Amino acid sequence: MFRHLREDIQTVFERDPAAKSWFEVLLCYPGIHALICHRINHWLYNHKLFTLARFLSQVARFFTGIEIHPGAKIGRRFFIDHGAGVVIGETTEIGDDVTIYQGVTLGGTGKEKGKRHPTIGNGVMISAGAKVLGSFVVGDNAKIGAGAVVLKEVPPNATVVGVPGRVVIQDGVRVTQGVDLAHNNLPDPIMKMIESMEQRINELEQTIAKLKQ
Repeated sequence: MFRHLREDIQTVFERDPAAKSWFEVLLCYPGIHALICHRINHWLYNHKLFTLARFLSQVARFFTGIEIHPGAKIGRRFFIDHGAGVVIGETTEIGDDVTIYQGVTLGGTGKEKGKRHPTIGNGVMISAGAKVLGSFVVGDNAKIGAGAVVLKEVPPNATVVGVPGRVVIQDGVRVTQGVDLAHNNLPDPIMKMIESMEQRINELEQTIAKLKQ
């Protein structure tokens, strides 16, 4: 269960420029702490020690602020940046080389049994505050913008933003007006709607002014 620890720590150096040393990463990165605990808890869960696994996962949640159900399947080189408020549900499956940020929820949408959480492909990035809810696939190398709420399948190599989430870039080509994923430079659907309303109001005011004349 510890055979990937060196790889997990190296992943931090590759994706977080603030990381200075292995000692700092081991001591100060809750994402690493939560991942180490999950490797242990997942082993216990697979060996049907369900209550012990759940109890230890709650202990890890108390110390890290990251809640990972021991039933979740997580691949290699997984990186949780910052991590506060991250929730990963029981039937979630996460591929290799995935990065998620604080406040992300990989959850379900109801009380149904069986597979009810998302399957996250390889190389996916999920930005701060995003919610991915339901049993569907987020394709390889997809990017999900900050605060997005994703309720349906995401194709590979897509960028998704908004509430509800919608694809704005597919295979490097803009589907709608948008930009590649940058946390400080995402399309704002609410602002676009307000701008559209303002434009329509100006047109109506001009029409009324002409009729008065």
